[in-house]
Amino acid sequence: MKTLRFPFLLPALLCASLLAAQAPAEGDAILRNFRFRSGEELAELRIHYRTYGTPRKDAAGVVRNAVLITHGTTGSGGQFVRPEFAGRLFGPGQPLDAANYYIVLPDGIGHGKSSKPSDGLHARFPRYGYLDMVEAQRRLLTEALGVTHLRLVMGTSMGGMHTWLWGQLHPEMMDALMPMASLPTQIAGRNRVWRRMVIDAIRKDPQWKGGDYKTQPQSLRLAAQMLYFMGSNPVLRQGEAPTLAQVDTRLDAYADSYEKTGDANDVLYALEASRDYDPGPGLARIQAPLLAVNTADDLINPPELGILEREIQRVPKGRAVVLPLSPQTRGHGSHTVAALWEGYLLELLKQTAPKP
Repeated sequence: MKTLRFPFLLPALLCASLLAAQAPAEGDAILRNFRFRSGEELAELRIHYRTYGTPRKDAAGVVRNAVLITHGTTGSGGQFVRPEFAGRLFGPGQPLDAANYYIVLPDGIGHGKSSKPSDGLHARFPRYGYLDMVEAQRRLLTEALGVTHLRLVMGTSMGGMHTWLWGQLHPEMMDALMPMASLPTQIAGRNRVWRRMVIDAIRKDPQWKGGDYKTQPQSLRLAAQMLYFMGSNPVLRQGEAPTLAQVDTRLDAYADSYEKTGDANDVLYALEASRDYDPGPGLARIQAPLLAVNTADDLINPPELGILEREIQRVPKGRAVVLPLSPQTRGHGSHTVAALWEGYLLELLKQTAPKP
């Protein structure tokens, strides 16, 4: 598979600085009487979101420039405001220039500032899955923001998996799809193993107390360490910490910080949410052109499995790219380093540009 290289140029840095000075608009949508697939219901489900740009409607009153970008497990839409993402994509003349696009960055159910277990319900919060998360995104767009059509749906990690689901659940609603750092198959193999390790550590932790703990259980630290472990690549980790003492210092610092801001119930629910992810049977229903982008150093979605290359053939207008290991890749976290793959995004946008 071909590879494109994109140098970090001064103009890009200037765009990043300009965009950083323009914070996204933020809001909360209240989705009333939200019924989960588990049969549970919330009278009010809060979905927090950030937006860049302004919606533009055609003569029929349909918004045509909306872009939905969804985040990864335990993350939030705020992760896309960083210079390495927003600073490369949303600025003047960049692929998703906010002067031309209406960019929507939601916090998924259970994440960020959206409704989540740690708000007060703890383990009595409804058991949500990826299908619930996609439905909440759809209702946010249609009910709160007046968006019924999407120029592009893209997502990273869990958000990439949501993108695969979007394409088959609402095949006529978008022009293009770009799932990143994800595979169009059930969570299985090593990917399921590390998730189960964290899930079991929390649920079997006496300090968890059925979810009604007053202080964070010690198992949250294991969750933080596992996220640190899976999120990068061995070459980068070795270079960052070439001695035992340096590794311990970095790992402790990450876990210490996570324990101050994270929540065990939120992590538990976020990891368990992947249980209903099974896009395989619906891949042939995807109508929009789809470009999947993974990296060869992704421990969560290793290319040696051959799953992406096999399953993309079942997507009518699908294409897959696996970027090779390089000094710029960051393992699974490469999905947020837009300089690695922005050229492919441009290709997809040009391919699917509306006819004049």
